[in-house]
Parts: sequence; C-alpha cells; structure tokens
Amino acid sequence: MPQRNDTAIWSGLFRISAESGQTLQAQIRQAIVAAILDRQIAASMPLPSCRILAEKLGVARGTVVLAFQQLVDQGFLVARERRGHFVNPDVLATPAKPHQKAPDQENEIDWKARRQIAASDMPPPAKHDNWIKSSYPFVYGQFDPALFPTAEWRECNRMALAVLEIRNWASDMVDRDDPLLIEQIQARLLPRRGIFANPDEIIVTLGAQNALYMLATLLMTKGSKVAMEDPGYPDARSIFRLAGADIQPVPVDQSGIVTSSIPSDSGFVFVTPSHHCPTMVPLSAERRQDLLARANRNNQIIIEDGYDSQLLDEAPQQALKSLDRSGRVIYVGSMSKTLAPGLRLGYIVASAGLIAELRALRRFMLRHPPANNQRAVALFLSLGHHEALVRRLSTAFDERRKRLVHAISAFLPEWRSTDSAGGTSLWLEGPRGTDSRGLAEAAASRSVIIEPGDRFFDRSEKPSRFMRLGISSISLQHIEPGIRELATAAGRRPAAA
Repeated sequence: MPQRNDTAIWSGLFRISAESGQTLQAQIRQAIVAAILDRQIAASMPLPSCRILAEKLGVARGTVVLAFQQLVDQGFLVARERRGHFVNPDVLATPAKPHQKAPDQENEIDWKARRQIAASDMPPPAKHDNWIKSSYPFVYGQFDPALFPTAEWRECNRMALAVLEIRNWASDMVDRDDPLLIEQIQARLLPRRGIFANPDEIIVTLGAQNALYMLATLLMTKGSKVAMEDPGYPDARSIFRLAGADIQPVPVDQSGIVTSSIPSDSGFVFVTPSHHCPTMVPLSAERRQDLLARANRNNQIIIEDGYDSQLLDEAPQQALKSLDRSGRVIYVGSMSKTLAPGLRLGYIVASAGLIAELRALRRFMLRHPPANNQRAVALFLSLGHHEALVRRLSTAFDERRKRLVHAISAFLPEWRSTDSAGGTSLWLEGPRGTDSRGLAEAAASRSVIIEPGDRFFDRSEKPSRFMRLGISSISLQHIEPGIRELATAAGRRPAAA
C-alpha cells in the first residue's frame, strides 16, 4: 500500500499556480476534491502528511493544515490518530460523477471498426457474478469453499516461498515449464486416463481455454473446417471461429457424438469423450474406435478436451488419446474442476513436434504461466494432496448428484435428465414449450441459479427447453430445497416430502 511519503504518486494531483485567481488553500482543496470524486484516491490510501505536501508544493505548512481541516469539516476526509488523513468511505459510496471529455476527445476512435477479430461479437459467457451469495447455486465450474483444501494449499505456497524454491522459479524460464510440474502431470495425472507421455510431449497452459486458443492460433486459418458436437462447448466454438474456422455441427445421442455424421472434409474434430459437454454422456467404445478410424482415413486431427474427467468414475473410460497410435489426438487437460478454477492451470499432451511449436508460440504470447504457481501446484501433486482431494470431491459430488436426481424425480417429474457417474452437472430437457431463460429469471428471484441450455447449440433456432444444473458449488442439504424452489418458479406446486 502506498505510504504518505510516496510523493511521486501525488505529483499529477496537486498542481497549484501563483497565476490563479484563487488562494493556495482553495487550489489545494479543489485538487483533493476532484481526485476524490474521480476515484483517483482509494479509501485505504493515506494522503501525504501536511509537512511533506507543504514542502512539495512550496507553501506554508499551515496552508495545508487549514485545507485538510476544512475538507474534514466538509466530510471529504477523515483524520485518524497516528495514521493521517484518509478519504471518507461514505463519499466513495456515492455514484461517481460522469467523466467530462476534454475537447480533443470528442471524436473518439471507433475501435470496433479497427478490430481484425470480432471477439466481442461472440456469445457471452454464462455470468453468475454473485453465485456465492445465492442460497441455491446450481452453477457449473465453480468451487465449494467448504471442500477447498485451504491448509494443504497454504502449505504448498509456503514451501514454494522458501529461499531455495524461489531460486528455482524466480528466473525467466522463457519457453520452459517447471520440470517438477511436468513430472507430476506425467506420473500422477495422465496415467489415470491411460495416457503415458514423455516430458517433451507436455506443455503447461493457463487453463483449457488458453490451450484451445493456442491450438487454434497455430493450426487453424480462415476456412478451416472443424466438426463439433451439437450441443457442445460454446467457448471452444467461439475460439475456433475467431481463428477463421467454419464450424460443422454434428449431432449427439446417448452414446456421444454420432461419428457417422462427421463430414469427411473436416480438418479437425473437437470432442469431449469422457463426459460430453453439456449432456455428460460418455462416448461409447464403439464410437471411439470409429472416430479414430475415420480420422486416419480422412487425415483429420482430433482435439480431445478431457472435460469433467478429473474425478473418480465408477467405471472410468480411458482417454481417447490413450488409444491413439498415429499422433492425431491432441489432449487438453485442466485442474479447474478439482483444485480451483481461479488458478487457471491446464496442459496439452501431443506429439513432441507439436509441443515444440506450441512452446515457440507461447513464448510470444506470455512466455510461460507464472512459475511460482507452477511450483506450488507441483508440490501439491507431489505431496499427495491432489489425490486425496480427488477422492474427497468424488465422494461428495457422487452424493450430491444422486440427491439431485432424486429431487428432480420428486419435484420436476416432467423434466428428463441425463445422469453420468463422475460428472459435476446434470443436463435436463423440459416439456415442449418450456422457456429455460424465463425460468432462470424466475428462479433467480427465489435465490436459485440455473444455466439455460440454449447457448450450447449452434443453430439459428436454438432449443429453449434445456438447462444445466451444476453440483460443484451447492451443499448437499441445499439441493432438495433448491429444486423445490425451482419447481415453484416453474409453476409447479411441490409435493410434500
């Protein structure tokens, strides 16, 4: 936090002139008031002391003292004993005044007209900014503070801050990753999915989306054809479109993507075979073999997103990458669903030649993900904390999923759900005529957060009767009351328990 003697940060705020028709004291007050109302001084930031500010401005200390005292009397500042003068938090609680444009800013640059990619035109993300304040947050992809391994994570961060550890990660690694993290991914995470890779076949990313963006930037161009599940992962669809690719929607049924419907002229096939996004159904063994055979026959690259594959399944399916013998499958993994989505740490597993190209590309984008985070996660894995966390999460989520299925059957019997072991969400299809967006608004008024399902479809007329309910952030005892409230929002009278 800036200190009172950090005078350099105040140089642009306090400018007085002997040529002004106002007194020095008035000029000081005006400068401080303007800075406060423009939100340029935080409530936690002490103003310079009267002595230091007087010396800086070349005025008498008494002039500054009188200016500060009047601002205290007017409620702009508060004086705290032995700490100095601070902005009154009540002033900052009021809406800021509109920013006045300078005369030479009237004709603003039209940045939208100058852009080369239409990122802001892509479908927006599902926003649940206040999900943690909701009574019944059926949101996907967030974490449960009650299940987060706070003590273990703190331990690993403390270890990463030891003097010898700092020497390992503080230097610029250019295009390399923490070797301990690569080793832990290779030895502890990948074998769970049947993948055995060499260190030069793994690269660390800032989550799965960063991985997909790098792959699209490196491999796709205008006119590239990408076959994708429909419904499917909306952000992946947008990332590929930003690279200029043409999306070829492929239907999904109870066995996963319908491989016979994948166009033979597709250069890429994007799939979520462990748990399909968003229906959660796994890709059947027959379809996996057919997908690989078609990729070999049609010279296609398969991008496999290990979506929701981190938890323990009762009957786990091996990753598609584990069956790959030609190097056509690129595996994208993430630790968001187990450790924390805010950590933004994932990885790509592919042929060494592709990983080398990705490292060269990543160097120009961000050089490498923060090395201190890499080392903390590596320690978390090496000490067995992640495996213990996966077991704990798998047990908790299995109980929640079963409770959710039971509650839907009891209070929303007309809704059809897909239930897949090991997943962290349920996909529901309502009766014809259902408006899931309208239902989401009605549910939100009852402190229930759900996700309408239309955003997952790549069609001009998107079905509106689907919704996704996440279980990673809602406690077990709140599931049934939450579904009761959802049933009420849907216009049903909940039956007695």
